[in-house]
Amino acid sequence: MRKEDVLRLPSMPLASPSYPAGPYRFINREYMIITYETDPAVIREQLPEPLEPLAQPLVAFEFIHMPDSSGFGSYSESGVVIPCRFKGEDVNFCSQMYLDDDPPTVAGREIWGFPKKYAHPKLEIVKDTLTGTLSYAGQMVAMGTMAYKHESMAGNGTKTTATLSKTQINLKLIPGVDGRPEICQLVAYNLTEITVKGSWAGPARLHLIPHVNAPVADFPVRRVLGAHHFIADLTLPYGRVAYDFNRPV
Repeated sequence: MRKEDVLRLPSMPLASPSYPAGPYRFINREYMIITYETDPAVIREQLPEPLEPLAQPLVAFEFIHMPDSSGFGSYSESGVVIPCRFKGEDVNFCSQMYLDDDPPTVAGREIWGFPKKYAHPKLEIVKDTLTGTLSYAGQMVAMGTMAYKHESMAGNGTKTTATLSKTQINLKLIPGVDGRPEICQLVAYNLTEITVKGSWAGPARLHLIPHVNAPVADFPVRRVLGAHHFIADLTLPYGRVAYDFNRPV
């Protein structure tokens, strides 16, 4: 294989790349996001500088089902997102993420620095309840429930589109061959080509169980503020370096 052929490969391994080149299109991506107040000291501990915590210590716990994802197939995902600020802008920092499919796990970590680990999340409708669960190593670590479609927010999708358009930031950490952090960056990205197909609000509850390798319960639930359920088509483009720890300005 020639040098130029190697440079055209989208990912490893050479014989069968783990994922194709992007950007990546998602159809009928379904979310349940439960927002709650937690311990502000935990947020400060888990939020890397130069990201700044908000006055209100909020966490968004996400359950997401992606039935049609270009290059990745069908999979589900769950994670912890911390609303915060970066250079005066309101952003979201992805603190933990768990999913059940190899290609998006590998691509997410290698391209954008998503903190992805293999687990078993699920989002489903059970009778009158939208239910999200997350199991890791055979043990349940999270369960979220929301009253199903109690309050429609569909309208023109303005609020939901704003939620999806918000700048997201990940900590991308990849060691070099000597074990040192060859890449240590805050990576930002913004979803594009968003079409909201349905949006609902309603009451919710969230139960978190301590686990050493899936420490979602490190963010204790002080008060649930509510939940947002929505379905949308969207595109995940490549990201950009927002801050480089090896070359700070």
